[in-house]
Amino acid sequence: MLRLTASCAALALMLAVAAPSPTALPAAAARPTAVEADAFVAEAERTFAARATDWNRAAWVNATFITDDTDALAARAAADQTELQVRYALGAARFNSVPGLSADTRRKLDLMRNGITLPAPTRDGAATELATISTRMSSAYGRGQGTLDGRPVNGSDIEAAMGTVRDPARLQEMWTSWHDHVGAPMRTDYQRMAAIANEGARQLGYADTGALWRSGYDMSPDQFAAEVDRIWLQVEPLYKALHTYVRWKLNQKYGDAVQPAAGPIRADLLGNMWAQEWGNIYDIVAPPGAGDVGYDTEALLRAQNYDAVRMVRQGEAFYSSLGFAPLPQTFWQRSQFVKPADRDVICHASAWDIDNANDIRVKMCIKVNGDDFVTVHHELGHNYYQRAYMGQSNLYQNGANDGFHEAIGDFVALSITPDYLVRIGLLDRAHVPAADKDIGLLLRQAMDKVAFLPFGLLVDKWRWGVFSGQITPDHYQSAWDALRLRYQGVRPPVARDETRFDPGAKYHIPASTPYARYFLARVLQFQFYKAACQQAGWTGPLHRCSFYGNRAVGQRLNAMLSMGQSRPWPDALQTFTGSREMSGAALVEYFAPLKAWLDQQNRGHATGW
Repeated sequence: MLRLTASCAALALMLAVAAPSPTALPAAAARPTAVEADAFVAEAERTFAARATDWNRAAWVNATFITDDTDALAARAAADQTELQVRYALGAARFNSVPGLSADTRRKLDLMRNGITLPAPTRDGAATELATISTRMSSAYGRGQGTLDGRPVNGSDIEAAMGTVRDPARLQEMWTSWHDHVGAPMRTDYQRMAAIANEGARQLGYADTGALWRSGYDMSPDQFAAEVDRIWLQVEPLYKALHTYVRWKLNQKYGDAVQPAAGPIRADLLGNMWAQEWGNIYDIVAPPGAGDVGYDTEALLRAQNYDAVRMVRQGEAFYSSLGFAPLPQTFWQRSQFVKPADRDVICHASAWDIDNANDIRVKMCIKVNGDDFVTVHHELGHNYYQRAYMGQSNLYQNGANDGFHEAIGDFVALSITPDYLVRIGLLDRAHVPAADKDIGLLLRQAMDKVAFLPFGLLVDKWRWGVFSGQITPDHYQSAWDALRLRYQGVRPPVARDETRFDPGAKYHIPASTPYARYFLARVLQFQFYKAACQQAGWTGPLHRCSFYGNRAVGQRLNAMLSMGQSRPWPDALQTFTGSREMSGAALVEYFAPLKAWLDQQNRGHATGW
């Protein structure tokens, strides 16, 4: 029921609402009827719609002004809101076996039952304890610091430094200090939070919280787990080819003592605190000639005197070119575009819908660089999606599944091609890379898009194991390291033991934001992109397509977006792409020229780890 999304993701816990009296829900009946179910759903939607603005405003204030006071208010508000959600979810469960339910009522009951990220049990004090712990962890992350050269560095700045520093000792210092200072102190809190949430999930009829999360995809939890494994197998060969190439290039730069020629890659060498995206070390792996793409987006932005607001204006212009209405004036007045100098905030980029109407915002700490230019286009994708399904009833005001919400902005960002940069006046046409630069363009894309895939999968695989009990508290760290090794082929730069809690050093863990959505988004964005390029009549190489300015694409895209969650996601997917199955095939096709090149470059080098 929360109408804010983050790219990554917003804090679904920090909400403010006064829980209704028990009389607000229908009295228990021995044999509930379909008529009662209809009335129950209508009452739930009225309640959530009436209170949504207060919930979201409270969450916004805490995320953009972290103090002890806003922490306390957010914790209390989250407890009240969680109790409300749990109460309606339990009420929805009463109608599971009622005959004669309409398809609409059945869908809304299911959405109520599985729409809670962290369900608190109904026993006294449980919701307050869960909210207090969750708020404490999220705010601790927002205040988190590491060190560089022995000096404290905040989260936003240390993340940027991980992408520019090339000294292995300094990279190791930043990586270790961040994980030790931010992650490790959360270990006990996380264990307690998982226990409480599991208690609440079982009360709702789920085996555990992980099963509840996997129930939101119009299939059973086990089917969804199998679905992501199926997609991973489609893209794994491409990832392994990239891993092999990057490893031997790092070995060339740093030598065997820092990065051996075989085995896993040292995580802190990959240009990102979590080794989830590797684009920041493109300069290390780019081969002479083939790796030179002929331009640098950051340099182009700075040469044209772009600032944070102008970057967002340009993102808006892309969506306007597809026929979408301009953003409201309140967006420009109320969004956070840069990091305030006078207070702690959560800089993690997120898109917000405050009132389920027209008060949409982004929360970012924008830096003028190519990565944030892409992120702006991504976050606005959330906002335009939110506005497109505004006309749906309350319980349907969401993405077809959470992967859709993340994929919309990503697939638009794929259209940030050299041709697009020319059309908006950033790049001179004379400097558009020729076809012989395509490998460089694809490699730079793959360093983010392909490198992310295993990380996008393993974050929730770890949490599913924690929630199910397969991963016990005395193996939190070792299980995390094992999954990182199995899927990513990376290792920490220093030894880790069970006094550590490296998962907590990733925002989405303390924020309890499900992560499978990001894996799905990496796949869906290429399906959406290929479909848009076909609709635009593009006949060239897929990776050079830009559908900027094509209103026919915009109309068909809006038809999918406006469905919200009113239909199962295969229906929405079919509306735009013609297919009812999520598939990695379009991603593999996009990077096919690169895969052939990587295989050639990797001859004679060890593969796997």
